[in-house]
Parts: sequence; C-alpha cells; structure tokens
Amino acid sequence: MTARLITLLSLLFLLPGPVAAAEEGEVHGAGDFQLPGWFKVSFLDLPADLAEARAADRGLILFWEQEGCPYCEALIETNFHQRPIVDYTREHFDVVALNLRGDRPVTALDGEQLTEKALAERMEVQFTPTLLFLAGDGEVLLRLNGYYPPEEFRVALEYVGEGAHQEVAFSDYMAEHGPGERTGPGELDDQPFFADPPHDLAGRDGPVAVFFEQGRCPECRRLHDEILDEERARELMAPFHAIQLDRWGEAEVVTPAGETRTARAWADELGVAYTPTMVLFDEGGEVIRMESHFRGFHVRSMLDYVASGAWEEEPQFQRYIDARSERLREKGVDVDLWEGGE
Repeated sequence: MTARLITLLSLLFLLPGPVAAAEEGEVHGAGDFQLPGWFKVSFLDLPADLAEARAADRGLILFWEQEGCPYCEALIETNFHQRPIVDYTREHFDVVALNLRGDRPVTALDGEQLTEKALAERMEVQFTPTLLFLAGDGEVLLRLNGYYPPEEFRVALEYVGEGAHQEVAFSDYMAEHGPGERTGPGELDDQPFFADPPHDLAGRDGPVAVFFEQGRCPECRRLHDEILDEERARELMAPFHAIQLDRWGEAEVVTPAGETRTARAWADELGVAYTPTMVLFDEGGEVIRMESHFRGFHVRSMLDYVASGAWEEEPQFQRYIDARSERLREKGVDVDLWEGGE
C-alpha cells in the first residue's frame, strides 16, 4: 500500500459522518372522545334540521369539533356525562355535530352547499369546541368559543333554553346565575407586565392585550398561577402593551377606537361574559380573544399568533396552531395540548 493511499484512507476516517436528524417531538394531551349517541342524526341539511327543531319546539345547536381536541373531550366526558346537563340539553335542543376540518357537504342556512371546513370559515369558527345556538330564523343567539366548565355551561344552556336571551345580555345573565361573584379590583392578581393606569389604548403601535378579570375567580387564579407566571408566557407578552381590568369596575379606559369607557361598559360592549377573558388587538382592531377555559399551549399560541403578525397572513387560528406545533416538533420539542408543555 503506497504512502499516498494510506494518507487518503486516513483522511476519510477523519471526515465527519452524517449528522443525525433531531428526533421529532411528540404530541401529548390530545383528546379521545366519541360523540354522544343522542346527538341528532343529520343529513347536514341545516335548513331542514332547523325546521325539525322548530317543529318540536326546540332550539338547534351546531357543535363544532375536531379529532384530537382535548377541550372537546372535556365537554363530552365531563359536561355531557352529567345527567342534569344531558337531560336539559335533550329537552330544549337538537345538537348537530360538524367537523372543523371536515369535507362532508353541508347545506348552509342560505341553501348554499359547501364543505364543513368552508362553512366553519364562513361562520368564523376559530376554536373547538364552538357551539352556536340558533334561533328559528337561523340567527345566532349565543356563541360559546371553547370549553366552559359544567357550572357555566349549564347557565349558557338555560340562557337560551329559558328565553332569557330576549331580555338580558349573556354577560349579565352569567353574572347573576353563574358561580362567580362580582368583587372589587383590589382582589385581582397582578403581573409585572401589566401597565399602570390610566389606560389609553388609542393609536398605540404594536399589539395590545386586555385582560378582563374579577375577584374570587378560580379560573383567573389558574390563568396566573399555571400560565402567566411562567417565563415562556412572560417572554411572549413582551411585545404587548398589556392591561388588566376589573370586568365590573368603573375605572375609565380609552379604547383602541379612541372612545372613553368604564371597564364595565366596555366589557358589556365587547360581550365579555366569562372571566378571565383575554382580548388581543393589533392595528386598532380586535384580532382574537380567549373567553373560555384554555390551557398553556393554546394561550401561548394565541399570544404568538398576534405578536408575530401571523394573523395577517393566516386568518385561521387553528391552522396556525397546527403549523406552530409542527415547527416545535421538528426541533425535537414535545407539545402537550392539555398540560401546556412545549
């Protein structure tokens, strides 16, 4: 063997081998559920479903879900496994399930035929579960975006089922009949990223986050303790001008539209019925809001969706979540949809 050949072989051994690809992260916390057998068996002709419900003196609920949704699982396995909730729902409503990503043909309320996912986009369904309570003429009487725990969910059913929607706003009905109590602003949890009053949100550059909360609110405390106190959330909050308002308070705020309102009056105008509610604005307009029980991954995704400006290119938040989850997994990061790890 010549010296030259020996040298070449030595160099080959010294060359770096192929770089091992990062192991893809896993997804945890996905929902596993089956729709209740008592949901309406529908041919997805919504005008016919609405007419049948009206003839039976019941309302119609469009129940938007998707495979793997942990919040759908919570609604099905917790709320719809409580006999009083099931009995009340079956007495007062027909429930038609629709898939946010589905390709089944649906006859919409105006008679046009389109896919489930196209109808979801038209009806501005951003989350699952989303429940739309329809009047006899197809008007949406109440929209529940996301998962409501059993106590609040029962109040929402009764709000429409008892006809209270004809007399009072949902926020007032929830305040009177829900489990929360109206208390003063001194009992709210604080965060270092909350701006001090007075609050003037008009003409601000960059995104704005408004947190409507109230005292003696277990879900508000959970939002702070489990999500906002974490470093990951605080890093995502950095681009925001964030304020906290007592949902029932009388402190004045100048809204992004330049109008002066009390916190309570502005919450009423926005239809804030659940605490905590987080409303995210950019360029002076509302982009998206969290107004139900959400876990860490979805809250952080929502903040990133607005802070990064992704909402301008991708109007569907669910598609953004999917892409964000995939990017994290490609980096070897595990994504936990329920416990909040990412």
